[in-house]
Amino acid sequence: MTSPTNTNTPLSGPLVVALVYDGLCTFEFGIVTEIFGLSRPEMGPGWYRFSSCAVDEGPMRAHGGLVVTADAGPELLEEADIIVVPGWRGIGSAVSDGLCERLRAAHARGARLVSLCSGAFVLAATGLLDNGVATTHWRYADALRTRYPALTVDEASLYRSHDGIFTAAGSAAGIDLLIEIVRRDFGAVAANSVARRLVMPAHRTGGQAQFLERPVARREGSEIAPLLDTIRASLVREWTIGDMAKECRMSSRTFLRRFTEATGATPGDWIIAERVAAARQLLCQGAARMEEIASAVGFGSAHTLRHHFRRKLGLSPTEYRARFIEENSQPEAA
Repeated sequence: MTSPTNTNTPLSGPLVVALVYDGLCTFEFGIVTEIFGLSRPEMGPGWYRFSSCAVDEGPMRAHGGLVVTADAGPELLEEADIIVVPGWRGIGSAVSDGLCERLRAAHARGARLVSLCSGAFVLAATGLLDNGVATTHWRYADALRTRYPALTVDEASLYRSHDGIFTAAGSAAGIDLLIEIVRRDFGAVAANSVARRLVMPAHRTGGQAQFLERPVARREGSEIAPLLDTIRASLVREWTIGDMAKECRMSSRTFLRRFTEATGATPGDWIIAERVAAARQLLCQGAARMEEIASAVGFGSAHTLRHHFRRKLGLSPTEYRARFIEENSQPEAA
């Protein structure tokens, strides 16, 4: 077997093998190596061993103009305890019968299978997810559901597990899943240590919805842009369509069309998203009461704040604040 990447100390922990393929998703592969492949002598000799295996022949390209070479060939999958599929070259790209057979055999002998983002299509192709629940990036959820109707696609979750198979949503959600695997294998202290090294929370409450709450402005240089800045500075104000149209010196009908073109959202939805974003900042800055925060961002009441916060992010303001308090108060691992 090819020597794992971690060589500073002799390791005896689970062997993690990441797939390398032509068209490799560089970020997703980097996530796997960052968590499982870095030297972590503080974790002791039982920490993960890490290696990579090629599932394609010849030079393999990675996003960003890189050419990559793996540690070993697909035969290494026969020894892996954890196999990670770091994305896939395209949701329409076929998965070879040979790779599917190797993954099924690995699962049958007890290896855990993990996919990040579009890598769910690889695991779904094996049939191992049939009658189970999986997630993927929200952009690919409908395609995964259509192509593999025997599985249930949960596009709301950051990650899901089913019968020793783990699937993660978008790229950053892959970090959440891999840290969760560390937590299951080595406990909370180890998971928190890895997360702190990554400068991120060890656990994020909520689902993919929390990352979609602010529509991206499509025309920041448009005539709507000054109004957006004015609203952000005066979120407590009760903004009507007439008020906003007057600020832009437009008719209400023209304003509504231009606003949607510029932001991709209706004025009401955009303002709610901005108020939620402002509430998030206040929740992380201090111990202000919910009523105070609600009043400061224009929601008026804590009940209204909780309603929109949960609708937009999938968690309550209290849960959101607790996440940061917990992570900032964790003691440093020995």
